[in-house]
Amino acid sequence: MPESNLFDLAVQGWPQLLALFSALILCSLIGLERELRGKAAGLRTHTLVGLGAALFMVVSKYGFGDVLASGLIMLDPSRVAAQIVSGIGFIGAGLIFVRGDLVRGLTTAAVVWVSAAVGTACGAGLWVLGAFVTAAHLLVVFAYPPLLRWLTRFRTASTKLRVSYESERGVLRTVLATAVERGFAVYGVSTARRLLDR
Repeated sequence: MPESNLFDLAVQGWPQLLALFSALILCSLIGLERELRGKAAGLRTHTLVGLGAALFMVVSKYGFGDVLASGLIMLDPSRVAAQIVSGIGFIGAGLIFVRGDLVRGLTTAAVVWVSAAVGTACGAGLWVLGAFVTAAHLLVVFAYPPLLRWLTRFRTASTKLRVSYESERGVLRTVLATAVERGFAVYGVSTARRLLDR
């Protein structure tokens, strides 16, 4: 049986520190972008998610050398990566809010998932792939919105407008006339009476 890993620098040395440091830097860049946009999960959340995922991978790859015996005990580090993917969904689900037709936090949850993936890649020693995904993330969040606006610049947008008003005062007629005067096309009108407590 191999000796304890407590002072074995082969499993607690520069390669492992480089894996953790690369996760720290790359996930901090992802978190900084979210922080600058004022999102719920910002710099600290994304950095800690990525760093934690990286540490789980490093421990999975290097942390059990003292209990392995050739032909008797074998470990599969890829199982930890699968558990990180499942576990991060718990955090992501807590960031998504649905109110009626409005969904908020979906992109932030996806970015937390990407941070975990970058951390996992760095922890597995694939920091070049982690760096590529970080750069791809920055490309998506900064370059895609203007590109999407440019591609859809001639498409007409449809918007629902909800107006509350007192009945029998001609307010709805005025709202519709004003909308048409300002160049909007009205495709449909639906009204519902709301009962007020007296």
